[in-house]
Amino acid sequence: MADNRVERRLAAILAADVAGYSRLMGADEEGALARLKAVRKSLIDPAITAHRGWMVKTTGDGMLVEFASAVDAARFAIEVQRGMAEQNAMVPQVNRIEFRIGIHVGDIIVDENDIFGDGVNIAARLEGIAEPGGVCISDDAQRQIRGKVDIAFEDMGPQHLKNIIEPMRAWRLAKSASASGATSTKVVVETTQALTLPDKPSIAVLPFQNMSGDPEQEYFTDGITEDIITALSKWRWFFVIARNSSFTYKGRAVDVKQVGRELGVRYLLEGSIRKAGHRIRLNAQLIDATSGVHIWAERFDRDFTDVFMVQDELTHHVAAAIEPALSKTEIEQARRKTPPQMAAWDHYLRGMWHYYQFTEEEVSNALASFKRAIDLDESFADAYAAMARALMGRMMYYALAEREAGIAEVLQVARKALSFDSQNINAYYILSIASSHSNDANAGLQFAQCAIQLNDNFAPGYFALAIACLYLGQPDDALTAIDQALRLNPNDPQTFTWRSTRASALYLLERYLEAIESARQSLALNRYHTAMRVLAASYAQLGVMDEARNAVRELLVYGQADKTIAAVIKPFMRAADRERWTEGLRAAGLPDA
Repeated sequence: MADNRVERRLAAILAADVAGYSRLMGADEEGALARLKAVRKSLIDPAITAHRGWMVKTTGDGMLVEFASAVDAARFAIEVQRGMAEQNAMVPQVNRIEFRIGIHVGDIIVDENDIFGDGVNIAARLEGIAEPGGVCISDDAQRQIRGKVDIAFEDMGPQHLKNIIEPMRAWRLAKSASASGATSTKVVVETTQALTLPDKPSIAVLPFQNMSGDPEQEYFTDGITEDIITALSKWRWFFVIARNSSFTYKGRAVDVKQVGRELGVRYLLEGSIRKAGHRIRLNAQLIDATSGVHIWAERFDRDFTDVFMVQDELTHHVAAAIEPALSKTEIEQARRKTPPQMAAWDHYLRGMWHYYQFTEEEVSNALASFKRAIDLDESFADAYAAMARALMGRMMYYALAEREAGIAEVLQVARKALSFDSQNINAYYILSIASSHSNDANAGLQFAQCAIQLNDNFAPGYFALAIACLYLGQPDDALTAIDQALRLNPNDPQTFTWRSTRASALYLLERYLEAIESARQSLALNRYHTAMRVLAASYAQLGVMDEARNAVRELLVYGQADKTIAAVIKPFMRAADRERWTEGLRAAGLPDA
């Protein structure tokens, strides 16, 4: 009988390919092929011989090499990557030949001049998750090289490799290991230690991927990433990882949980940009790195006309959309905690949840939570600012008779916030709102401008600016500001107040049909008194008296503030604005006083 047994042996398998090979060939087929052949002849073939390897086969841009040991394979890999780094130092990025290398130790099947089996498949899959110029090895290979080579590897954690059933722990070449041909004097092969999470929301923005297939767009993609990092840094309640740390992950396939541990952050933002013709598409997603759960995702499409204008617009939209998504997630996490587990930050977040319910009882609950946060941390500026905000809401909606004393208390608490944090945008925001409603819209304007100067993605700052402009007799400017607030944060919990302010500006501009539409959008979200009175006055100006009187009746029954013409017109500084409100509301049937 013929012996049908196959030949098996344990070996170290190295798989490599050229990153961006199709792009290189498309740009200069003959030149790329010639450069690749030269690299193999001058660097790869001699290194294989020096480290006792066997070139099993080549596949255009790839190669499969067998070594007797993982140590030999690792030493070959680092020699090749260091050699390529030196050769590429003076070569433009678009023309560089950069290898990705994967190494595994396992059982293989030998058939004439080829090898097969899981050992080969795993090496190939590891090569697929390596970065250009990088090396990725299996846990089996790492155990065999530990303490035997001068190569540093970082733990990537369990990886789901294509067509491999079980997740496999993998390691990647440390960034500094391939940057120089110099050898280190100390062996560093260890698991990266997880950093302790900061006591406030922490986020890293990973370099966005250029999906255009055009290397010239790389600068635009990197610029977007850098601008988003800068924009998020303006929210001082975020802990934002700096650009240089985030960009160490550029071009690498990453495990979000591992990156979160390495950078010590709870959240990661990642995305891609694709340009086609005169259109550009940006996809972004926010991920909880502790669980891998996607919190938020959005797509932005724009005409690619002025590169800097598009870059700025996309940056503003992405940065402004992240803040409410993160805020909502943090608030929900705080609500799940029991009081003994809660620190000052948790009480602050729970207070914000109560405040956003917009009822008299919940505003009281919010104030109690903010007081508890301050008791635990007397210098907690955000808690003071939030308390001022809740006091303002209670005074405006539920304690109208105490307005003067109420506003004085709001101003005092907001200034307390600034005494602990002179750049607290929430404190400036509420100082602006309170000042505008106390017949000092000029101060309101200045405080709103302070908030926006500190963070031009801060949507509530534009709302405060709109209120100040409205009372100063600048409805055009008010409309511009409120539209910017809505563009930056269309899903803010207080959108109903923003839309009613927009309706007020449209009313003063005598654009009554548009004012009615904005007022109805506000009322669809909340029975808000400002929207009710805009509806009443606008219908009266158009002569639709039944609808005008119905709106007044609703205001008198449900509205919780400003139920007289005298109360409505008090903050408006321009005589023409007071007269227009008086005319419309009186015709609709609202009492003068």
